[in-house]
Amino acid sequence: MESPLQHRRSLLRQPLNSTQNNQSHNLSITLLPEEHDLLRNSSSGAMGLLSRMQNRTVTGLDVTSLSGDSTLLTDNIDAADHGIGKIDLLFAHFYEVLHTHNNTNDTLDVVQLLAQACEQVVEQLELEIDRGMGGNHGTQQREASVKWLKQEINTWRLLHALYYDRLLLQTDTQADDEMQDGPLLGGSEKEVIQQLYSINAQLREYQMVVDWLEKCYEEKDQANALQSHDRMMAWENTLFQLENLQGAAFGRGHEICKQLDPDAPVREGKPLHALDMEDNVRLGRAIFAAIRSGHIDEALKLCKHFGQTWRAAILEGWRLHEDPNYEQHLPGQTNEKLPIEGNPRRDIWKRCAWLLADSKKYDEYTRATAAVFCGHLGALKTLLHNSWQDLLWAYMKVQIDIRVESEIRGCCMKRYQPMPDEYWNGKMTLEQIFDELSVAKDVSVRDYAQCQLGVIQQNIILDTCGELLQHMCRWLDAVPKDSQLPPHQLRFMAHIVLFMRQVGRVEQQGQQQQAERIIAAYVETLIKRGDPQSIAYYTAGLPNKLQVQLYAKFLTQIDEKRQREQALEAALQAGLDVEQITRHTVESIRLDNAPPSALGEPPTGAISTADKRKIQSLEYLTHLVEQRGELLWQANAMMRHYLASNKIECVRQVFAMVPVDVTSQLITIYGALDNLGPREECSLKEFLCYKVYLAGVDSFNEWVRLQQARPQPPQKDTQKPGYTQDNFTERMNAQHKEQTYITEVARWEQKVKEQSKLTTDALFNVLLFPEKGWLNDPFIAKEPENSALLHWESRILQMEKLRSICLPEIVLLLHDVLAKSGDYAGCIRLADEIADERRQLYKVYTKHKLAELLGKIADTSLQLLNNKLDPWGYPITA
Repeated sequence: MESPLQHRRSLLRQPLNSTQNNQSHNLSITLLPEEHDLLRNSSSGAMGLLSRMQNRTVTGLDVTSLSGDSTLLTDNIDAADHGIGKIDLLFAHFYEVLHTHNNTNDTLDVVQLLAQACEQVVEQLELEIDRGMGGNHGTQQREASVKWLKQEINTWRLLHALYYDRLLLQTDTQADDEMQDGPLLGGSEKEVIQQLYSINAQLREYQMVVDWLEKCYEEKDQANALQSHDRMMAWENTLFQLENLQGAAFGRGHEICKQLDPDAPVREGKPLHALDMEDNVRLGRAIFAAIRSGHIDEALKLCKHFGQTWRAAILEGWRLHEDPNYEQHLPGQTNEKLPIEGNPRRDIWKRCAWLLADSKKYDEYTRATAAVFCGHLGALKTLLHNSWQDLLWAYMKVQIDIRVESEIRGCCMKRYQPMPDEYWNGKMTLEQIFDELSVAKDVSVRDYAQCQLGVIQQNIILDTCGELLQHMCRWLDAVPKDSQLPPHQLRFMAHIVLFMRQVGRVEQQGQQQQAERIIAAYVETLIKRGDPQSIAYYTAGLPNKLQVQLYAKFLTQIDEKRQREQALEAALQAGLDVEQITRHTVESIRLDNAPPSALGEPPTGAISTADKRKIQSLEYLTHLVEQRGELLWQANAMMRHYLASNKIECVRQVFAMVPVDVTSQLITIYGALDNLGPREECSLKEFLCYKVYLAGVDSFNEWVRLQQARPQPPQKDTQKPGYTQDNFTERMNAQHKEQTYITEVARWEQKVKEQSKLTTDALFNVLLFPEKGWLNDPFIAKEPENSALLHWESRILQMEKLRSICLPEIVLLLHDVLAKSGDYAGCIRLADEIADERRQLYKVYTKHKLAELLGKIADTSLQLLNNKLDPWGYPITA
């Protein structure tokens, strides 16, 4: 039945290569029958080529889980040679569409734009196929991709058509008012059904599904073209044989029907001429294909063109009756009699059509054609048994017919011929229809009903978003742990979920979690592609916890500084919580125990690749000034680890990552040092402790370098030929070298003395660090509120361990400097500093280390005694 909603067909976009778009440019030619036949049957002709293309099998790509028999791209083929680059542009296209149309009112427009993006890619791929790019294998890959993309386009069209009605028409207040008026009693058949469509949302959806299936229909057997010429006569071969019974060329001995009225072959039980029977079957197939694609007028033209006007008359019998002469005329209008519309005896025609569809005497195409307009499901299923789309179309056409007929007979004041009980018993719900499809006899129908694309389309039609989300999550679970669904399937699924969430179909908590899981899977696919803008955009649609995990995972894979800055800028533009993300990123990299490289550990003083990666990750925390406190916290954690591992060069690199004006920046953020939080205050002091420690170690290294850089005395060239003490020139040269050496030694001693003083002060700064000592937190009223998350107790233990390692070493270094500088009394005073109860440095010593220090101090005391002083460095008094 033709849809009363024909004006809404624009909901389903016309294909770019549709006949409606090309009617104004029909560049056709007329062929003689023999020329047409030659071209059709020639293996080198265009139709032969088309037939070979249709029968070609596509191998190498398998995504039957998506559409039963369609294929999608794999990741291990050459993008430049197989069209993957073109298809991968859809990731960016879909992001641009969503990013530029983020208004709630643009939701349905977004669906159309997504379909258009796919259509553009299909156009490009078809152009490449025509050019033969990539050879046979490349053509096969592109054909598979085009097939999948066309199915995706069809699904977007279905989504747009149904939800246009569900969101806009079904919620319209005028529609609600019309529903309260009830059915129109006493009106014409056409008026009754028009009102039925306006108030019955379910029937409108049924019709939209039928319209969608007709738009998506592609005739499979294109090679069976109709033979035609300008003036066609029906059954001309039968007529010729009846007029020339003595002719030897036409089937002598084969009895054919004796009359040529439309019912003659059935009434007489005799066939037509064999060629006419073949033409009849071909015409019936073409007529049904036109009806299946929604082009009833095209079917009528075929009947008339091939001289079978009675077929055209039969196809007109289903139209709803209306007599415009009964309408109330406005003043001034003429009272001319107007032609009636439709068939006033439609009930009789429909009963006859049912009998024709139910009869076994007619071919399957004739029966199916009549079944379309009388609701005979059995005849349609006999013909359309091997396609999910065709069977669904048959079921939906029958359901619409039954509901329309029921409404007409209930509202129109007229007696109608009764329809068989089998007709009325065919009424089904959508759920029952899809259950029938899932257990169909044909394997291809069952496969499509259970494949992912079939499940998506079914749930869109049923408007069961919750079940759709459950199916999608099962598909994610079915994939092995170390792999994912195909990227373009995830793209398709994620954008359907985003649409459903935008229109309010994802409401329950469990559904929201399932939707978030699907979007997160798509984000992980985008992470592999590395586009920060799209990753940030889709991540922003997830809960904060997932945002942090996914975007941090993306940031951990970036090594270049410029790319890191771009990723952070994209996150800021998308409204992500950059502070949490960067903290999680740095912690993930810092705590990552990378396996040792194949080359082993780097030489002493060098930094390994893993350590460089950890240190450079601190760049994420330098992007925002507000994160200076977090930067200190993470830098301190790294320095504790490297200091405990005796990687002093790594400690220096970490320290260099912190801006030199970090203290003033913290004051700017918090207003004053007194306003710092407990974590920031402790972090700042710990950072200053490392600063003092590095200064002391660097000063000691410089002192050691100077100690080893003592000038060497000049060598006397006593072995030089001709050397004599009396040689005045040689003697003067030797004296000059000696004098230069003495000067350099004096200068060196002065430098060593000055460096010794600087080193002593630098090392004492570590030992005498203010506010409870080195690596001791200042006094704070209470621990931070999130101390458990900060691992506060673990940090305290780590600092105590570092104090027990580093402070004894600093004392030994200081003793070495003082001893070699001759300040033995200063060495003795070290014992006083260690024993001082204010700092309690003795607590950091083990018995072994304390014994080692006391042994060195005892040796120093012996030196003092040798210098005529008492063991503590004071002069001995009588």
